[in-house]
Amino acid sequence: MTILSVAAEVGAFLEELAVPYAIIGGLAAQHWGEPRFTRDVDVAVLAPSAQEAALLEALAARFQPRLPDALAFARRHRVLLLQARDGTPIDVSLAIPGYEEEVMRRAVVADLPGLRTVRLVSAEDLIIHKCVAGRPRDIEDVERVLSRQGRAIDRRYVRRWLRAFAPLVTTHEVLGLFEQAIRRVRSASRGRRVDAETV
Repeated sequence: MTILSVAAEVGAFLEELAVPYAIIGGLAAQHWGEPRFTRDVDVAVLAPSAQEAALLEALAARFQPRLPDALAFARRHRVLLLQARDGTPIDVSLAIPGYEEEVMRRAVVADLPGLRTVRLVSAEDLIIHKCVAGRPRDIEDVERVLSRQGRAIDRRYVRRWLRAFAPLVTTHEVLGLFEQAIRRVRSASRGRRVDAETV
């Protein structure tokens, strides 16, 4: 199996269950930014609280849990750690109503060549997730998405949600990371234009 075929399998199963979902993480970064290595499939799902337990059990029955107490871990941490038949990790995050409802509404249909279509997080919501996470690799992904998508990015939407999340993130300044990424992308773009003019 390939990482794309695993994503297709996960998407197909969730659609059979009629569960709103969006592929996030590295696969989304590849789609909106630049190709890069990713070893797992990250997906966010949104289900009413009364149906979460049944959804977790269905997922754990369909895909192999990576932990002996995977269901208990998922209830505590809101992420179910699974793997495909070939061992590819699958991380299923349980979305929380509110912002995540917006994520599901804005998710786009993306084609996995030769496989099927899946629901993919929007470029803006990927940027928001990455800025909240704040790791160096996440910020690299933000810059690549900004560089490739350019003015197609709804920056007002991104800023609105980053301001909302700012009080909840104590390790770094989420909006500041976004603004810094914009400046670096602009600077790199100007540098490329200067280089081209000197050739």
